Amino acid sequence: MNCGDLEFSFDFATSAYRSRGVVRDLIHQFKYNRQVHLRHLLARMLCEGFRDARLVDLRPDAIVPVPLHPTRKREREFNQAEVLAHLAGRRLRLPVDDCLRRTRYTLTQTHFHREERFGNLQGAFALRPGGRVEGRALALVDDVLTTGSTADACARVLREAGASAVIVITVARG
Repeated sequence: MNCGDLEFSFDFATSAYRSRGVVRDLIHQFKYNRQVHLRHLLARMLCEGFRDARLVDLRPDAIVPVPLHPTRKREREFNQAEVLAHLAGRRLRLPVDDCLRRTRYTLTQTHFHREERFGNLQGAFALRPGGRVEGRALALVDDVLTTGSTADACARVLREAGASAVIVITVARG
């Protein structure tokens, strides 16, 4: 409903859960209250998204976590997407490629309406120097997909660098 009228740079997005009730609380406890012990449960939940039937013919070559700006990472003390990506990578035997970087600090997306979210992220991501994604199918990983603006901004960078496919997999959707 949030994104039916939009065109995205990623092929599709999948989440095994809705960001409501207990699931939303778990994500918030992990992300904002530093309840890092929840990482294993959330990584298992994330891995359920990799069971999407559309992935039968499109196995990702690597998992790419959505990056945080260094300032935000210092504030939070970790990047939740990165933590979940590495745990999921181990479980699924997929390499994790930290090929994206956040190029500018942005306000959290929770402060913006749908249309504003896309503008807030313009030019906020880039490929890391030496990042090689050409011809690769990539699973872009984050904790929650709400409007798809963050995923789209990241996927656009990956596509422009030559990724053959970008699939977004999150623990939950908002």
